[in-house]
Amino acid sequence: MTNISLESRLGNQVFPNLMTNASGVMCISGEELDKMLESNAGGIITKSATTNYRPGNPTPRQQLLELGSINSMGIPNEGLDFYLKFVLDHQNNEKPIILSVSGLSVEENKELFTQIQSSNFNGLIELNLSCPNVVGKPQVGYDFPTIKEELDTVFSVCDKQIGVKLPPYFDFFQFDQVAEILNQFPIAYVNTINSIGNGMAVDLKNESAYIKPKGGFGGIGGEFIKPIALSNVRAFRKRLNPEIQIIGTGGIKNGSDVFEHVLCGADIVQIGTELWREGTGVFDRLADELKIIMEEKGYTKLSDFRGKLKEL
Repeated sequence: MTNISLESRLGNQVFPNLMTNASGVMCISGEELDKMLESNAGGIITKSATTNYRPGNPTPRQQLLELGSINSMGIPNEGLDFYLKFVLDHQNNEKPIILSVSGLSVEENKELFTQIQSSNFNGLIELNLSCPNVVGKPQVGYDFPTIKEELDTVFSVCDKQIGVKLPPYFDFFQFDQVAEILNQFPIAYVNTINSIGNGMAVDLKNESAYIKPKGGFGGIGGEFIKPIALSNVRAFRKRLNPEIQIIGTGGIKNGSDVFEHVLCGADIVQIGTELWREGTGVFDRLADELKIIMEEKGYTKLSDFRGKLKEL
């Protein structure tokens, strides 16, 4: 399978293979980020940064489940200074690093992107509009006028490559309205989806919730959510300007899941729950499984089948 390439591009960045971690998994501390650099992932994304250090929600706040995971982390992170230094120290590495940002207000995002603009970082920046686990803060991604306000503000102060992380949408009118907003901006990519917010998982033995924050409500990831992730990748690929690329995130456990994301239109993919469950060796396994599928189908590169889902 030496003639099969998993290389992909996102903006001006070349990923040796199409797989990275999902933000929130293996990306908070310097030690975790170093492990990602040493892995066979094609790239890295940092934990979404706020201005200052945040400890996040009280524990227990995450739990693996039989078919996925639940979490209510609350954006624990080291603050933008920490992650900006990390990406600047490693931006000439052969592995692209996406800098994720999640200010808790329009004004905070303006300040964060102003700081990034004044730096020498030349990679991809991701504006997280979809964290479902901050107590008292609704998801911006479901407030369409605020999406536009956020993007107007961020692009007014930063002309670097900016992508946006989106929550899952469930209705065609949502896809239509969000795409109409996004198409007005020079967005590099959309990352779809974040976890499905405010799910509940029950610990039968103890007759309790698994996690403490918000009375046990948390974001659902993993196998549970793959059909929603695929539908969002497909829906946005059909609606967004061709130059806006897509990161497919959600429900990837094996090589066929990666293939399906690309078939629906993803340029690269991100692994969350399964990376948490399995460790960085997951990238080697998924690459091997994807190459076997591609070889069986006679494909040698991702563009041979990207976005070519057949409709009946």
